[in-house]
Parts: sequence; structure tokens; C-alpha cells
Amino acid sequence: MNKYKKLALNTAVFAVGSFGSKILVFLLTRLYTKYISPADMNTKDLLETVALFLLPIFTFSLTEAIIRFGLDERYDKKEIFTTAGSLTLKGLGAMVVIVPFLHFVPFLDFMSGYTVLLIVYTICSAMRSLCAQFIRARDMVKLFSLDGILATLTLFIFNIILIAHFHMGVKGFMLSVILSDSCSAIFLFIVAKLHNFVSADAYSSKLARKMMKFSLPLVPAIVMWTITGLSDRLFIRCMHSDRVELGASAAGIYGVANRIPNLISMVSTIFFQAWNMSAITENESADRSDFYEKVYGAYESILFIASAGLILLVKPISSFMAYSGTFEAYADVYKYTPILVIAVLFTCLNQFLGSIYTATKHTVNSFWTSLIACVVNIVLNICLIPEWGIQGASIATFLSYYVCFWARIIDARYYVPFKFNARRSLMNTGILFVMCWLLLAAPKLWGFWLFVLCCVVLADNYKSLLATFKKLLHR
Repeated sequence: MNKYKKLALNTAVFAVGSFGSKILVFLLTRLYTKYISPADMNTKDLLETVALFLLPIFTFSLTEAIIRFGLDERYDKKEIFTTAGSLTLKGLGAMVVIVPFLHFVPFLDFMSGYTVLLIVYTICSAMRSLCAQFIRARDMVKLFSLDGILATLTLFIFNIILIAHFHMGVKGFMLSVILSDSCSAIFLFIVAKLHNFVSADAYSSKLARKMMKFSLPLVPAIVMWTITGLSDRLFIRCMHSDRVELGASAAGIYGVANRIPNLISMVSTIFFQAWNMSAITENESADRSDFYEKVYGAYESILFIASAGLILLVKPISSFMAYSGTFEAYADVYKYTPILVIAVLFTCLNQFLGSIYTATKHTVNSFWTSLIACVVNIVLNICLIPEWGIQGASIATFLSYYVCFWARIIDARYYVPFKFNARRSLMNTGILFVMCWLLLAAPKLWGFWLFVLCCVVLADNYKSLLATFKKLLHR
């Protein structure tokens, strides 16, 4: 099977497996906003982000190494799973000792009362990720997609029971994730017969060093991205201003506003799961640059079109996803979403460019480009949030991801040279910002002009999509 058809097939499989599950996740947002106050929603978001912070540190980001080495036929699958599993367990053991002391840190006071749940939450997430990524490394994409559906379905059921029925709030959410991840890990371990890949004799010190050398530079990179996301919420929660309203409730609103752009992430994640595998397996191919150029062009076009469509429909989508009948503050979510949509767009493009570092084993570059984003985000948060509040955090998030994008589009193409249309990127970004202004300022005929600009984005990007599809059909 040629590379284009394999990428298309894997994307289709991931899409089938992800679409239903992603819809359920967005329905959960409505459930959360109905039963959890904005202040408690902020606590929930912060605990999730802390877990994302802990995972790469104490698992050494080995899931990326599992994919990179697992798709390489030169390495033994049994050695990979056993070695990665052993290293992960050692890291998680250290986490159990260290994490209980974190709630003594002043700005981490929200962890009080949730420490044990956070530890168990992180362990279960790590075990599920270990099993799921090894399944991908074995090219069992159908099972991976099926697990995605089942995991989200169980998460939905547990949330309804614990939050809607028993009114357990944040603790109910964390218990739901713990139970869902545990069921997923057990399901994968049994169905994929992963016990056949576990053996004390299969542990390889040589492979462990190689995997750690590959994955350790990714740890600070992932941590930087997490800090970028965490700092927004912490600054909004902890800073004071005479101009705008800040605090835990405002941070909760910002967290919900971040969920709506995840519709763009849904499109990206489905594609990226397939693309990451293709990028690794095609790293040595003769026409690699042409492959990257065609795929990147189509991917960028899809993201611009999806972002324009989401900004056009952000008001009705926000009113559906963020239930404001119980807590009226959720009615303002739509005001902070449009700029975050553009921020997520460039997050997705950064992820694509980061796959070049993974495929070519230049993971150190992933760190320093992430560091740039982190520093820009923190500096801008300090400057903009006291003046513009939640909207200041949205702008800071966009600019940090945008700066990182330009750093990566320049740097990453040293390792995989491919053509990039800067004019189209700049023009589409500008149009999206004009759409944001129309939505927020609401001048005369703003709805009509929003629709017109959305059509302009579609017209400017469909050619790249069409060229890639023709290439696929020709092959």
C-alpha cells in the first residue's frame, strides 16, 4: 500500500473511532456546566492540567518513544513494551512519594483534598497511555479506535452516575476518569494479549538508554506546553485588577471557553494519530519532502476552513455546549472563544511541525521552540490579563503559539525541506481576526460579513485540498 493511501486509510479508521467519542466529550461539557460552578470548574481544569504536567515528568514521555521505536522493524516489540513499562513504573513510584508535598506550594492550594485522587488519576492515565500507544506501534489502529469509543462511553456513563446523580462535582469527575482509564487499560491488555510482551528477560538496558535519550528532551517540551496552558488559569485565578473581574470564577469561564476550540483539535487529533505513524515510517523515503508538502498543505487548509466555520457558528455552539440555566456566567463564554480558536489552529500546526523533530530524532529542537512559547505566554499574561482580563489571556495564548509556529516553520524545514506558502498563511490568519472583530463588535450586517469572509477562506483553501485528493486518487 502506498504512503498516501495508508495515511488516508489510517485517518479514516481513527475518524470512525474518534467521531462518536468526541461528540460525547462535548456533551460532557454541557453536563459539567450544568452541575459544576465556574469556580469549581476552574479547580477541575487545574487538576487536569497538573496531571498533564506530572505525566511526562514521571513517565519520561516514553509513550513517544514507544511509537518511534515500535514502528521501527529493527527493534523487538517485546523488549520495547517490557522496557518502557519498567521505566514507567519506576517513575510513577517516585511520583507517589513526591506529589503529596505539592499542595504545600502556595499557588497549588487548589490540590488540597484531591492529592490521593490526583495520584491515582495520573497512574491510571499513564497505564492506559502505555497500552494504547503500544497498540498503535503494532499498527493495530482498529483496536486503538475501538478503545477510544469504549473509553469515552464509559467516561460518559461514570460522569452521569457520579456528577448528575450523586452530585459529587470535581471528585466525581476525577473518579470517572480513573474508572474509565482503568477499564480501558484492562481491556487493551486482555484483548491485545499484552501479557505476551511482558518478561523480566526482555528488559534491555541498551534499549532503555536509547529510548530515554530520545524521550527525555521531549519532557521539558511537553512540560512547557502544559505550563503555557496552566499559567493562563493561574494568572486569571490569582491576579488582581481594578479594571476587570478576575478570580476562580473568571478562570472557570476561561476554561470552558477553551473547550469549544477543541472542535478544531478533534479534526487535528484524528489526522495526527495517522500522520505521526506515516511521518516515522516514511522518514527514509526518497520523496519525503514532496510527501510533507502535499500533506501539510492539505492539513493547513482543513484547519483554516474549520476555524472559519467554527468562528461563524460560535454563538449557537457556545449556547449549546455551555449550559447557562444554572450558572448565568457561562452565557459569556462565546466572547472569549474566537481568538482561542485561532490559537488552537496554530497549536495543531505546531504539533505537525513537531512530528518532524520526532521522525528525524531532533527532539531537542522541540524543547527550545516550546520554551519560546512558554516565555512569551507568561510575559504577555503578566502584561495583558490585568488590563483585559480573560480576553488578555486569550490574546497571550494566541501570540505564544504563533511565535512558536514561525520558529518551527523555519527550523523544522532544515531537517525536512518542503515548500510553505507564507502569503496564504498570513492572509487567512488576518481574515480570521477580522471575523473575530465582527463577532465581538457586532457592527451593522456583521452576520452577513462573517459568512462572506468564511466563504473567502473556503475559496482560498479548497485548491490545496483538491490537489491532495487528486494525488491520492491518482495513486
